[in-house]
Order: sequence, then structure tokens, then C-alpha cells
Amino acid sequence: MCECRSPQGGRGRGARIGFLLDVLNFFLADVRGGLGPFVGVFLLTQAQWNAEEIGDVLTLSGLIGIAFHAPIGALVDATHAKRGLIVFGIGLLAASAVAIERAPFIPVVLGADIVMALLGAVFAPTVAAITLGVMHPSELAERFGRNAVFDRVGNIFIASVAGLVGWWFTQRAVFYLVPLFSIPAALAVLAIPGAAIRHDRARGLAQNQLEERPIAWRALLLHDRPLLVLGGIAALFHFGNASMLPLVGQKLALANPGAETPWVSACILVAQFATIPAAMLVSAKADAWGRRPLLLAACAALPLRGLIFAAATDPRLLVLAQVLDGFGGGMLDTLLPLILADIMRGTGRYNLARGILSTVQGIGGSVSNGIAGMLVVRAGYGPAFVVLSGAGAGALVLAFRQFVESRPAERG
Repeated sequence: MCECRSPQGGRGRGARIGFLLDVLNFFLADVRGGLGPFVGVFLLTQAQWNAEEIGDVLTLSGLIGIAFHAPIGALVDATHAKRGLIVFGIGLLAASAVAIERAPFIPVVLGADIVMALLGAVFAPTVAAITLGVMHPSELAERFGRNAVFDRVGNIFIASVAGLVGWWFTQRAVFYLVPLFSIPAALAVLAIPGAAIRHDRARGLAQNQLEERPIAWRALLLHDRPLLVLGGIAALFHFGNASMLPLVGQKLALANPGAETPWVSACILVAQFATIPAAMLVSAKADAWGRRPLLLAACAALPLRGLIFAAATDPRLLVLAQVLDGFGGGMLDTLLPLILADIMRGTGRYNLARGILSTVQGIGGSVSNGIAGMLVVRAGYGPAFVVLSGAGAGALVLAFRQFVESRPAERG
């Protein structure tokens, strides 16, 4: 377990903070991700909404959430109340979940979905900022890997629990899991001592820069080449990746009528389980091997997976290819906050940069769904997967040609 080398405590305290981060990531994954997949099903089957109404509400709330990623990142940089921000967000998310279940009407659901979309931009960067603030820089690779592992395990846990609760009781009961899991998440973040969080380090400033101002956001956005390259890689990767699982789910459903749910569930679970060793690999080897070879491996997995989806028809092979989804996506999700910590060190704009990166990823994912759907209608699933693979290959080429190793030892 990681040990925080802070002036406020020794190894014992560092181990305790590391444990609390494990607990926070596990239960925050339950709170954050426990509702999304079930909202559409509940509205369609229990609240008599139609598919168009559901799509309109989810699209509008998603776009609003994307628009606020960068401003929320700037807020996380500026505030010293990072623990309070998470607790407040957890409370809002629990209230939104209950509101959807109690009053599934368009104004209520739209408002709740907007709140949830905005909170999606709060939790991940705030946890990353707290991690930066309590961990020594030499321990970040291991710690970000552990964060990702416990986040993935939490996602698998809540998916299993929610499925059982919805089966044994009703779909409505699933919504009350969010306030239930909010309690341990809030207790975990509040148990992290406020004095242990170095807010200068949490935003990417070094101790000897305390009297300096963070760099201007325009300079960050327009002239920071490593950030621009990383943003381009993330945009291409998410454009290629976002619609692959929905499309392969449709392909499986059309080819296996009556057995759609088991095959789609298998795709999701295989990918989720594969993310755990991927995150552990980054945690163990990012410092020894460097960030670049791991980033190249993550990008290479996407076009290979897309080409398998384009050519294969055997459902077992399609499900097995989802290992590449977990491998590539799991490594990239773990690497991004670590690489950002490398390239933003000294700028004081870590969380703003993370918000910009999340915005780019969200745009790439949103555009992907629309273009992929159009390609399927006009040309079929095979050509659609080939185009998505091309975007993944573009991310790989950009990473190979333009990404410079960001490991602190390489950057001096």
C-alpha cells in the first residue's frame, strides 16, 4: 500500500490515508455509476416514457455536463474545501436518485440528470486532486493505479448488487442504493485529515512556488504542446471507442434473438474485469517502463478490437475481444491523470487541464455515437467498425510520433 510522505504524519498515517482512498474510490464508484444504466430502462418500462423522450433528456443533460468540465476543474484547483465538495456532491446525487424514482416527470428527471451530469465532472478530478495533495510525487503511479482498481471493483460490485436488488424487489429499489452507498463514501472522505491535503500540490504547484501565480489558462489551452497532444490522443481514442460497445451489442442482439441480454452483459463484465489487471500493470510498471510504452499499448488495443468486431460473427469471439476494451480503456483511464500530473507539474492548473481533457473526451464520445449510427444505416456494421478502428489507429500514430515521455526522470 502507498505511504504518504507528509510532514503531518509518518508511515502509519500514510497507510491509513491510503486505505481511506481505497474505500473512497470503491464506494464513490457505486454512488457515481450505480444509477446511469438503470435510468433509461426504468423510464421506459415503469414510467411509460418513449425512447425519443429518454434520448432527448439524456443528450441535453450530457451536453450541459460536458460544457462545465473545464469550469469545474478550475473550481477544484481553487478551493481548499475538496472534501466538502465531494460530500456535498454525494448528497445532491442521492437526492437526484430519489427524485427520479418518486417523480419521473420530464422537468424533474431533466433537472436530476443535469445535476448528475455536472457531478460527473466533480468526483473524478476532486479525488485525483486529493490524491495529488496527500501523496508524494514518487508514489503517484502506484496510487493512481490503486484508485483505478478500486473504482473498477466498485463498478462490478454495484452492477451485481443492483441487478440482484432489481430482480428480487423492483426496479425502484435500485434508486435507493445510491443514498445507501453515499454514507460510507462520505465517511471515508471526511476521515482523510484536512491538514494532510497539500492544496498547492493538489493543483500542480511545487512547494517553492507558493508565492507564484498559476499560469494563465489561455497559455495552457493554446500553447502547452504536451497537453494539446494528449488531448488529441484522448479525442481520437474516445471517438473510436465510445460507440463500439453499443454497436457490438446491437450486432449480437440481431444475430442471437432471445439471448440478447446474456451476451451484452457478458461483453460488459469481460471488459470490466479486464480493466483491473490493466490498472495494476500501470501501477506496477509506469515508473519502471515509462508512460509512453503503456500509452502506445493502450492505443493499439482499440483498432485491433474494432477490426475483430468488423470481421467476426461468432458471439464468443466478439465477447472475448472485449478483453481489449478493458485492457486499452483501463490503461488509458489510469494513465491520463498520471500523465497530466507529470506535464502540469509547476503550472498550478492540474484540475483545469483535467477538465479540458474531459471536455475533449466527451465531445469525441458524443460525435462517435452519431457518426457510427449513420454509418451503420448507410453501410452496415463492418464499415462502421473499420472507421472507428481508423480513429483508434490515428490515436496510436499521434502517440507514437508526438507524445514525449513524461516520466519525471525523463523530463528532469
